[in-house]
Parts: sequence; structure tokens; C-alpha cells
Amino acid sequence: MIGLLPLYDAGESRALDDVAMESLGIPGAVLMERAGVAAAHEMLELFPEMERAAVVCGSGNNGGDGFVVARHLHAAGIRVTALMVGQVGRLSIDARTNLEICSKLDLPVLVRPARRVLARELRSADVVVDAVFGTGFAGAPRGEGAAAIEAINAAAAPVVALDVPSGVEGSTGVVATIAVRAAYTVAFHGPKLGLLISPGRQHAGSVIVADIGIPPQVESPTRAALATRDLLDLVPRKGASATKYRSGAVLVVGGAPGFAGAPLLCGRAALRAGGGIVWLAVVPELAPTVAAAAPELIVRPLPDGLDFRERAGAVALGPGLGRTDESVALARRVIRLQRGPLVVDADGLWALGDEPERMARRRVPAVLTPHEGEMGRLLGRDAGWVAANRLAAVREAAARSGCVVLLKGADTLVADAGGERLVVSSSHAHGLATAGTGDVLTGVIAALLAKGLDPLTAACCGAVMHAAAGAEAAERIGPDGIVASDVVEALPGVMRR
Repeated sequence: MIGLLPLYDAGESRALDDVAMESLGIPGAVLMERAGVAAAHEMLELFPEMERAAVVCGSGNNGGDGFVVARHLHAAGIRVTALMVGQVGRLSIDARTNLEICSKLDLPVLVRPARRVLARELRSADVVVDAVFGTGFAGAPRGEGAAAIEAINAAAAPVVALDVPSGVEGSTGVVATIAVRAAYTVAFHGPKLGLLISPGRQHAGSVIVADIGIPPQVESPTRAALATRDLLDLVPRKGASATKYRSGAVLVVGGAPGFAGAPLLCGRAALRAGGGIVWLAVVPELAPTVAAAAPELIVRPLPDGLDFRERAGAVALGPGLGRTDESVALARRVIRLQRGPLVVDADGLWALGDEPERMARRRVPAVLTPHEGEMGRLLGRDAGWVAANRLAAVREAAARSGCVVLLKGADTLVADAGGERLVVSSSHAHGLATAGTGDVLTGVIAALLAKGLDPLTAACCGAVMHAAAGAEAAERIGPDGIVASDVVEALPGVMRR
């Protein structure tokens, strides 16, 4: 798929290093040197007024990278103190060599300093470098490592993390207990998956990718990727010979008393995303009100409105549908009968209860779009667990349901049916945190499904389009004043650009 940039987990990153060293013969010391030089260069660019730096190094290769950073900052005239936590005997040959080089220079190296000494050195620094744990770290920091993280977070100076902030699992973004809160993370060769997924995302700060000399010829496909706006080149545009049906026909099933806005937003979003015709199937008492609010939409009462299912290229199930026994039965009926493209959100997800398996064995995988609370209900867990384990949650839901699953958030995660492949859509559009924007996303995905995109591509493109529209609306209005309709109106501009 075009528009995707590779994201690496710990195993993929380690395998890439191994191939570079074993197949091409690039020494590990060269990769370590390149990493440290690149990070030091970035720091000098970021902090031109820096006079003092403290580099906190662990006993792994991440610590070796830190010693290289210390050496090159020292060569640039910065007053540097290197502080090593952990046992010197556990250092690799390359890391130990760089420690010894630092010791031979006029560069203070404090090995296993007392907590008060560590705190004192960090207080006096203009910039702190976190090189305690690397990409392969998992679990909860303990002992000296945990103490070092606490001291780094207590320092007033900005923190630059090497590859991954210590305490963050590079493969998942999980933070078991504590983790460094960095202002910047210099990721070597490519960004690690955990830097883009919450809660790791909140610890990474701004991510800078540094080239360390691994040639592209040794690259292998990664299981995860970062979505860019280039994905939108995959969305079919309306041509001169297009008809409303070929442009994308969508049926939205939703709209219980008191929830007329949800299907309206969903339907309008489908049109603004390029759909040609949209039917809304709502409860009879809402039909006149909804029809008057949006003349572009064709409104039909339930259950007769379901007859348009055969004419629709995709069905959006759930916006404002309600949670009564009758609405749950209706949702399950639609899920059973709709064999073609289907996106399920909101009350459609409620109808699944904690049995995502109800969606399995479909000829065309559906797209499920839960937020963390809805995901927790689907998996029989609480929302807090989902927030702390977003990657595990989306992959489990995709594996159990056989659907493409989109877990909403600033780091929207899209897993393919089965949960093997993952795409991250990273958004900084804070204005999307308002009621109704989830209904907008559902409408966008439904329109893209109706245009003929496969479920995974439609979900990924929908996430990117939705985030971009939110960003454009925030720029025009300001994030605090956005309502969901503003995001709808920004969609055509996103496609135009």
C-alpha cells in the first residue's frame, strides 16, 4: 500500500542490525558510532545554547550509544558528565570500548553513582540524555534503572531519549510502571512502533529519525506501518462519467429517539467524502425531523429502510441506533444479512456484547470502529486495560472477530482481519475530541467502502482523511471551538489538496 512508512518492533530492529553486521560485514561498533554521532548532532542543533549535559547510560548497547554521545558532545566543547547505572561487567565489547574511551578523555564518568550524586548532576545540566534502556526493553524497571528514570523525570532540564524512552516497551508502547518523559526521542534508522502508540507516545516527545548507515537493500517488510496523507491517492475520484451509484451508495442504519444527530453526521460525512447517494434508515418518529435537517440525504423509516441494503455499496450500522432490546435485535439482523461491505460503530458494537466472534466467517470482513470503552466491552475488559495495552487490544479484537478493527484515538490503530498487520494513523488534531466525530469517521469509511476500496485500505484512508479534516478545522476555527460538523465540512478540502 502506498503512503505507508515502516514502523519497527524490537525483533525487527534487532534482525536488521544482525543482517547489516553478519551479511554485509558492517561492524557493530560502526553502527554504535553512527547512532551516537547522529544523536549528538541533533542535540547541538536543538540546543545551540547548551553548555552542560548529563548522559545517563545503562549496561546495554543503548548505554554504549550514550557514551558515544557523551564523547562527541565533549568534543564540541560541551561540559559533559557520563553517569552509568548497572554493572560494567554486563556491557558489550563495543559499549565497554566507548566507556573506556570516555574515561581516557577529560570527561567525568561516574559509575553507579549514589542517588544524591545522580540527582545533583542532573540538576546542573542544561540537557539530559536518556540512554538507560533500549528498544528491546520490556516489563517494569527495577533497582538502579527505576531510580535513574525517577531522577531523570525529576530533573528540570529537557530530556533527549536515545531510540526509545527508558521504561517504554519499544514494540508496543506499553509502560508497565514508570518511564522517562522525553522532550525528544532520536530513533535510530526508523521509528519504533512504541513511540507512536499510547501511552509510549506521551513519553516520546518529538520523534527524530536518524540514519545510522543501514542500507535499504537489507530491509524486510515490517508488520506495522505509519500512515501518511499519500494514502489518499488511493481514493477513487469522481470522473466526468460518474453516476451517484458508482460514486458510492451508502445506507446508514441508526437514529433512535434523542439521537437524530448521529446518523445525520454519518450520512453527511459519507457525501462529503465523495459518496454519491446516502440513505438513512431511522425509527419512524424521527424520519420527518431528520429529512428536514438534511435535504441531500434520503430518509426512510425502519424497518422498510433496510430494503435499500441491496442497492447500497456499503452499510454503516450503529450511529445513534439505541440500546433497547429491539435495536440490538435489529443490529444483529443487519449483521447477519449484510454480506457486503459493512462498518459497525457505536450502538452496532453494543449489540455484539463481549462476543466479537459474532462477526467472524464473513466473506467480506467488516470494519469495526470502537473507542477504548467500546473495545473494553467487546473484549470483556475494562477501558483502563485497553488504554494501557492498545496494540494488544486491537490485535485481539481483529483475531477474534475476523474483521478489520480500527481503535480510535490520537494514535488510531488499524489491524487487518486476523490482527497480523497494523497501520498507525497519528493525529495531533485536538479538536477531534468532541461529540459526533466518531460518527463522521464511520461515514467516511462507509463512503470509501462503497467506492470499492477493500476494508483495510478504506479504514486506513478513512483514519487519515478524518485526522486531516480535524487538523484543517482546528487551524481555521481553533481546537476549542470545533464541532463535528466543522470536520464534515473540511473533508472536501482534504481531498482537494
